[in-house]
This record gives sequence, C-alpha cells and structure tokens, in this order.
Amino acid sequence: MTELPKTFDPAEIESRWYAHWEEKGLFRPERPSAEPFTIVNPPPNVTGSLHIGHALDNTLQDIVIRYERLRGKDALWVVGTDHAGIATQMVVERQMEARQDKRTNYTREQFVEKVWEWKAESGGAITRQLRRLGCSMDWANERFTMDEGFSKAVIKVFVELHRRGLLYRDKRLVNWDPRFRSAISDLEVETQEVKGGFWHFRYPLADGVRLADGADHIVVATTRPETMLADMAVAVHPEDPRYRDVIGKDILQPITGRRIRVVADEHADPELGSGAVKITPGHDFNDFEVGRRAGFKAADMLNMFDADANVVQTADGLIPERFLGLHRFRKDGVDGARELVAAEMKALGLLVPHVTKNKEGEEVVADAEPRTIQTPFGDRSGVVIEPWLTDQWYVDAEKLAIAPMQAVRDGRIEIVPKTWEKTFFNWMENIQPWCVSRQLWWGHRIPAWFGPHTNNGAIVPSLGTHIFVAENEEEMLAQARECYGDGVEIVIACSRTEAAEIGHHPAKAVLYRDPDVLDTWFSSALWPFGTLGWPDETETLKRHYPNDLLISGFDILFFWDARMAMQGMEFMGDVPWRKLYLHGLVRAADGQKMSKSKGNVVDPLGLIDRFGADALRFFMAAMESQGRDVKMDEKRVEGYRNFATKLWNAARFLQSNGVAAATSHEAPHAEAPVNRWIVAETVATVQAIDIAMAELRFDAAANAIYHFVWDQFCDWYIELTKGSMDEETRAVAGWAFDQILVMLHPFMPFITEELWNLTGTRENELIVARWPQALHAVDSEAQTEIDWLIRLIGAMRTARTELNVPPGAKLGVVVHGASDETRRRIDRQGAALARLGRVESLSFGDSVSGGAAQIVVDEATFILPLEGVIDIEAEKARLAKALAGAEKERDSLSGRLSNPSFVEKAKPEAVAKAREDHAEKAAEAERLKAALERLA
Repeated sequence: MTELPKTFDPAEIESRWYAHWEEKGLFRPERPSAEPFTIVNPPPNVTGSLHIGHALDNTLQDIVIRYERLRGKDALWVVGTDHAGIATQMVVERQMEARQDKRTNYTREQFVEKVWEWKAESGGAITRQLRRLGCSMDWANERFTMDEGFSKAVIKVFVELHRRGLLYRDKRLVNWDPRFRSAISDLEVETQEVKGGFWHFRYPLADGVRLADGADHIVVATTRPETMLADMAVAVHPEDPRYRDVIGKDILQPITGRRIRVVADEHADPELGSGAVKITPGHDFNDFEVGRRAGFKAADMLNMFDADANVVQTADGLIPERFLGLHRFRKDGVDGARELVAAEMKALGLLVPHVTKNKEGEEVVADAEPRTIQTPFGDRSGVVIEPWLTDQWYVDAEKLAIAPMQAVRDGRIEIVPKTWEKTFFNWMENIQPWCVSRQLWWGHRIPAWFGPHTNNGAIVPSLGTHIFVAENEEEMLAQARECYGDGVEIVIACSRTEAAEIGHHPAKAVLYRDPDVLDTWFSSALWPFGTLGWPDETETLKRHYPNDLLISGFDILFFWDARMAMQGMEFMGDVPWRKLYLHGLVRAADGQKMSKSKGNVVDPLGLIDRFGADALRFFMAAMESQGRDVKMDEKRVEGYRNFATKLWNAARFLQSNGVAAATSHEAPHAEAPVNRWIVAETVATVQAIDIAMAELRFDAAANAIYHFVWDQFCDWYIELTKGSMDEETRAVAGWAFDQILVMLHPFMPFITEELWNLTGTRENELIVARWPQALHAVDSEAQTEIDWLIRLIGAMRTARTELNVPPGAKLGVVVHGASDETRRRIDRQGAALARLGRVESLSFGDSVSGGAAQIVVDEATFILPLEGVIDIEAEKARLAKALAGAEKERDSLSGRLSNPSFVEKAKPEAVAKAREDHAEKAAEAERLKAALERLA
C-alpha cells in the first residue's frame, strides 16, 4: 500500500490512468460469455471540438457504460466520427483560400484527396478531447462514416431503398445555401432576427374585373418583393366575402405582365393585412404547398434564381432583361432585385405607402413598414437561405416512419422521458419527404448514373432522362446493357458537361454519374448496425444489435434518432435500440441559450483544466434531471472538486489509521452499532443507485452517492469512529470505502481508480472490478440507533450555534422523559456523544435552575443549562430582534409576490430572485423562532 500524497493532481492522474486503460484494452475486456450491453456514440463531426453539450452527452453515456461494465456485462460503446460534408469541405476550402487557392483549380478526385490528407493531419481533434473527459469508448474499433466498410453499407442502403420504391428523385423546394451552392438540412439552418420591411402593393385585376367595393386591384403584402418576379397566383380565403367573386379570375402581374389566377386557399388569413397573399411556389415553402393544392405541378413552378441567388429568366421568359443577373439583395453597393422591384412598383403608382405619425402628430410616410423578420441563415456559411426549387433525391419517410411509431406504441422502443413521445408522434405523423442529396464533393457519392431514355427500343436524343442505380459501375453497366441492347455503344462521361459535348447518337448511349453526395444524416442513420459490420453477418452484429440504449440530445430526435429507427427497422427488421434517453441543453447560469454572439459559451476543456474531469462529470450527472435543461454553474463544478478533495482526505485518514483494502466482496461481520450502521447505509446506497440507473435518473444516482460519501461516511462514520479504530472497525471501514470507490467510479473514474490502486494491492483495476451486490440484510436496529445519535448531536450543534455558545464550551446535559431504549443508547453511545456534542456531563432529571436550551429528540427532552455560559436575556433580545427583521423582510417579499402586476410584468429572473429570497427569509424566521423557543 503506497502512502497517499497530501494533495492530488487531477491532470497528472487523468492522463496517466486514461493511457493505462486504453493500452491494456480495459474499455472492452474480453467477456464473450457475458451478457452484452451496447450503446453507440452520436458520431461528432470530424471537424468538431468538444463543447459543453458534448460534455453532457458523453458523460451520461460513460456513466452508463462504466456502470454496466462493473456489473460484469460485455459492454460495448461504439465510437467514431462523422465525415461532416459541408463542415469539412468548408474547412479545407478555407485553408485553400488562405493560400490563394480554390477547389475549382482541382478535379473532384484531387480535391477529395486533399480532404483525406487534412483528416490524416488535423481531423479528429474531438476524439482526443473525449479522452480527456474520460470516455471509455472502444477505440480499438473506431469507425468513420467514410471508411471502406461503412461506405459499403451506405451505398447498399441507397440502392436497396431505391429498389424497394422508397427512394426517388423529385423536384421540390429545399433549403438552398448560395454560399455552398448546396441543399442543407433544417438543423443547419439558424433563424436570426433581421430588421427588414413589409411592403404593400396593388395587383391590378385583369379584364375589367372589380371587387365588391369597386376596387380594380387586390392589395398584397410581402417581406420579399423580389420574388414577385416569379409569382404564379394570389391566394384568398374561400370564405372571405371581399374576394369571393374574384376567385378564379386573373390578375395582371405589373412588372412581368404575367397573368396569374386568384385561388382559394385557407392559407390566406382574412385577419392578416388585406387577407390576400401573393403565391411564389418556387421560392417559399408555404407557397409551394398552396401551389400544389391549386394544381401546379412542381415541374411547372417558376424558378427565378440560379445557384448563387442571382436572377435568371423564368421558363415563361417574362422577367424583364434589366433584372437578369441581379443578386437578390443589395450587394457591393449595387441595388439588387429587391430594391429594383420595390422602386419600379413605386414608379408605377402601385406601392401602398406606410403612414405613421411622429411624436408631434405629423404624418411620416415610408415605402415599407419596418419589421423585425425571422430570417433563415446557413449556420456555417452565414448567408440567407433561399427556398429553391431543384431536383434532389428523396426518401419516402412517411412509409419508413410506420414501423418506428408502432415500436414506440407497443413498448419495443421506450422513450425517456415519456413526455417526448407526443412530440415524436406529432412529427412522425406529419413527416415530409427526406431530401438526402447534397451538392458537394466531399461525401458518399450517390450511386446513380444518368443516360438517355428509349422509345420502343430506340435511343431518344436526350441528356440524363433515364436513371440507373447500382452499388458499383459493373452492376450499372449490366443494367445499361439490358436497357440499350448489345448493338449500342455505352460511353461513360466524367460529367454532364462532357456528356453534352459528346452529343447524341442513335447507336451510342452517353452516361454520366450523379455529381451529388449524400446528406451526412443519411449515413449516420445506419450507425447502430453499420458500425457492427453490416451488411456482412458478423458475430459482433449478431451479438450487439439491437443496441440497448441511445443517449441523445432532444434537438436531434428527428434528424438522427428517428432516422436510425427508420433505417434499422427497414434493414434489420428490429429496433435499433430498446431505450432512447433524451437529455436537455446546457444553458448559461441565467437560463439563456449559449451562443458565441452572447459571449456566454463555456469551454468544457477549460473547466477540466481548472477543476479536473471528475468534477465536471459529476456536475453534469448531478444536474441532469429528466425533462429539464442543465444550467451551467461553475461554483457547483468547484464544489464537486472539493468533494473529490474530501474523498482524498478521507482515504488519507483511513490509511493513517491502518485501514487497508477489503479482502472480500462481502461485508465483514460487525458487532458495533456504528459498523452495522455503515454497512446498512452502504447497502442502501447501492440499492438507491441501482434503482436510479434502471430509471436513468442520473441526478438521483449522483446525489445518492454524494450524500452517502459526504454525510454518512465522512461527516459521521469517520467522526464517530475516531479514537476507536479496532480491528472490526478497520475491516468495515476498508470494505465500505472500497464500495464507495466502485459506486463512485462511473461518475468520477480518475480519482477513484487512483485511490483504488494506492490503498491496497488489487487483483484488477477498478474499471473492471465487481459492482457491489445489495444483498446484505439491512440492520434496521443499528440504523435506528445511529440515526438517533446523529439527530441528537446535530440538534445540539445547531442549538449551540444559534444561541452563540462559545465553540470550546462544554455543557452538562440533563435528560428528561427518556425511555429505557434511549437510556441504553445513551449508555452505548456516551463516548461519541461527549466528544462530538461537547458534553461535559450527562444526568437524568426533570429540570435545571436558571436559563437553559431544550432539545426534543423522539420522546426525550435534552436540557442544556446555559447559566453562566451566555447572557440569556441579551441572547433572547438578539434573537427576538433578528426574528422581527426576518419576518418583516419575509412579509414584504410575500406582498410583492402576491401582487399580479409584479409577477406578470417583472422580468422572469427578478420574479425568480424574489421567490428565492422569500424562501430564504421564511426559513430564517423559522430557525430564529425555534431558537428563541429553546430558551427556557
């Protein structure tokens, strides 16, 4: 047994032990005959770095996997990284820009090679940071969504979905990022408040048609005037009497001269503005749906922007030439389409000005009403996202959603907290087609080739009108040969451009591969089985699918979790995991969402540097309460660093008193009540943690071990046994401390492993030790007796503090009304009571002369004579004055909180602070009142 240093160095311990665990393969010990337990880590972006959300998510997973490993299971924590299409391509392109270089200077293959070079040199920093957090992942089998085996699974799933009719190509609106020239997912869209305008325009009715009030126009309002160049309709509510007579009539769009219909649709709200809405189905998600209901096919919807969000001619050729080539917004000091459209409508006399009055009552006229507009931005590009009509690949999510919904309904998938089920069903029941293609170079290239179609066996001169989907080029060529026949030469071009240059020929079929790649959410949806070797039937796959648990932030419930459920049930015929745990966000101390713009982002690595990984991990666990977000509180993290110090000092105390490691997994035999008590409390703590972990109540598990270590073991057991360390007590103390290290290990792995190995010669490292068995019979008699002693000493200490008894003063105690059992307890625990309660003498009687404090514990009254120890009358006066002050503040706060005006109008944080202060003052008043009443 090595002598413990006076203090411990978290950084040195953490780096040393993590390297040891990983080198010895202890994150995945060989347990082929043990019960399997499997979780998969949400693969972080290969470009990413550890943020506070990662710290929460991975801490919770590590607690579970360490707990199950200690319980003897074949615990597998799958780890890997996501290739992060847009993020990674952006990183590499920015490096190129810094060297005055750009992607288009290279072929696609050359650029992809540069990305692989970047990954080899700089990618995966987050995996090193996860190690600092203590994550005991199966690094020996680390996966990457672009590695060869996983890519094989991705391509197979695409091809199979297409073969089953669940994946298809379609023209729909997407979130288009003009900076990356690619579609992006909803999760990559960040809504920001932008100051903009709300314009009102008159749209003339055609053919002399008028409204019921005689008006020859309809007023429409918009925050995006530029899109009127692609307007296809004006929608009004079918029950709106103002427009009922003009439904189906034409409007003459002023700038383009396009005739557009007035359509009836409930999307138009009669209570908003004029009740009429201009419909641009090619550039607005709501308008797209209105357009479809009005009978417009997606192929016929007008598109007025190119991939860079510059104006291009629509299919009907009606956009005036002066608009062509303009950017959608003002750019580089040049007015864009928005400014020019608004100016022309004003010049035509069709702008309805916005009129307000200033403080002096004078009219102020403006072209548009100032509005703060919720505007979508690309979270990485920083540019405004454009709803854009384009051909993309889609998965039929509606059909794939059926099986996961049924699995949740019948309990094969349990969602924790259960309150998330409603959200899950609401989204799944209204799910839209899933766009899975991206216009990037980095990623899984879509296994589809385009060629000309045929008519009665003859090739029709066309470009890319027939699609071949295959796992590889050889399979594709077999399909093409079957399609075109043996007499046709099949030529594979490098691109659509090259295919067009080669041209058409009746005896030649020119094919080219789809240049797009798959959305990274498509590949990561295969994570629970693709990482285990699928599509090959590996032993790992058979043993560890389905996974047991998925821990995830609620914010990716639909982007990742639901899609894993869809793909897992479609391809494996079973749920991907049996239980889904959704945790909240980590917020700033004031409850606000963390963001760089607010300057309230917390760096978990900085916290680890200051307080150690164990302290941060314990904070995360203790604060993770189901259904609630975690409020960041550095003081709490510091407090758990102090908790680690208390544990260390307890180990040093035990070592200095000859306490060694336990020699048995079973509790030693004990006679002394204090030893029987600590054994019972240890067993009760094991039971509490087991129950909490089964329910995934991380806060309850953390708090159970915290209070046991701090309160029962350190504050009471050690204090009660000081000076009486016999062999029995040493054996019990050593056993109890060992159980503490095992129970605490999932939460604080580093300090517990260090103490485990410094406090005795061990057969195995703590990471692969045995979890305590809560089988020992609970000794209720010993528990009752020591609980009584703790309550009595605690009450004495409280009374002494409240009544200003000098700390060094020893008091006599007179006991009144004690039962025979209490007398026997006093006899057995007299030494501890004298030492910890600072009792000079103890006798039995009815009363004492002079002033005294009275403490009631169960049936007995303990009288503490204070004559000559304190000035009783002065103390009464002090307590009465303090009580009056506390009650006054309590009542003042109560009055404020009962005032509806304050509660409804004050800032939420001010109301919360008032409630906290009221509770504090109410508790203080109760304490002072009790102290005053104690003085006889």
